[in-house]
Amino acid sequence: MDERQALSSFAALSQETRLAIVRALVVAGPEGLAAGVIAERMGVSATNVSFHLKELERSGLISQRRESRSIIYSASYDALAGLVKFLMEDCCAGHPAIRENVEKSDGCCSPDDEVASA
Repeated sequence: MDERQALSSFAALSQETRLAIVRALVVAGPEGLAAGVIAERMGVSATNVSFHLKELERSGLISQRRESRSIIYSASYDALAGLVKFLMEDCCAGHPAIRENVEKSDGCCSPDDEVASA
């Protein structure tokens, strides 16, 4: 991931509703969620969620597909992994102390954490 793409991704995630949408889509898995379901879970209008979904899609963090009359959104795991890699390697210069703290954190990114937050 280049710096321009990372900046776009960080900008998209710097808004509360968009961060919550990404979290929900990560937990939903590859099957994703319909736009209406996302709006309902976020407690916002369809217009509002549409605005946020477009920003996230523009940044490359989510993708969409059509299923019948619904548009289904899902997290782009490759883009999210690229953002984490950018942060750890490019931004933090692979600093050993940062890597060590991430690796020993209390179950960060374990499957149990995903189930607990669902």
